[in-house]
Amino acid sequence: MANFEKKDDSFVCANCGNFVAPLGYSSRDHCNKCLCSLHVDIVPGDRQNDCKGLLVPVAIETNTKKGYVIVYKCQKCGKLHKNKTATDDDFEKILEIMKNQF
Repeated sequence: MANFEKKDDSFVCANCGNFVAPLGYSSRDHCNKCLCSLHVDIVPGDRQNDCKGLLVPVAIETNTKKGYVIVYKCQKCGKLHKNKTATDDDFEKILEIMKNQF
């Protein structure tokens, strides 16, 4: 993506309080424990979105190139957002979301 800004900072999850370390190979976008994120970007990494709502995982898609993709819904504005999973994401949580989406 041409406008992508790499942001791989550690943070404390706004949903579960988990300390999330930098990913190391790409931008850290979500909590690896509960998979929640914040609606902070317009363009990935820019942190310019004024919404700042909690992005809650509502579904998991599979993609032949990206693997598992988390589908989020913003609890503040309702917008849907997608992002691929990270290598250290809680796989049991991924399976739980997949089970509950049907």
